[in-house]
Amino acid sequence: ANGAASGATAAVATGATSTSMGYVSMNSDKGFSVGSSGTNAIAASTAATLNTVSGIDVSTAKGASQALKVLDSALANVNSQRASFGALQSRFETAVNNLQSTSENLSASRSRIQDTDFASETAKLTRGQILQQAGTAMLAQANSLPNGVLSLLRG
Repeated sequence: ANGAASGATAAVATGATSTSMGYVSMNSDKGFSVGSSGTNAIAASTAATLNTVSGIDVSTAKGASQALKVLDSALANVNSQRASFGALQSRFETAVNNLQSTSENLSASRSRIQDTDFASETAKLTRGQILQQAGTAMLAQANSLPNGVLSLLRG
């Protein structure tokens, strides 16, 4: 059995009253009940006849009734666990879907960045090729000028 409690603990004199607020969680795979122990204190006890299938006796009406209670309790426990597992599975599926969406968005962003970088580098290459061709044309023009002067002098 699991138990958890939070809040304050106070000692109270005889005849005095005290109010405490807090949260108490009781979880058990066995049946239990909460009631007064006669001293105005809360007491908990397990119901041993309702927590095992091995103690079932269906030869009497009372035993069959107890058996039905045991089976109802077991089915309620199974249904509770199924609900918990279903909620957990739903949260996992939501997390997986969210992560898949994030992954797709990240891939798309990375692709756009790479495409932009490729376009930028292609533009830089084209600019460099144009400047190189212009430089080659100027050099050819500059080399042809002295030859023109020589041909005029010979001429």
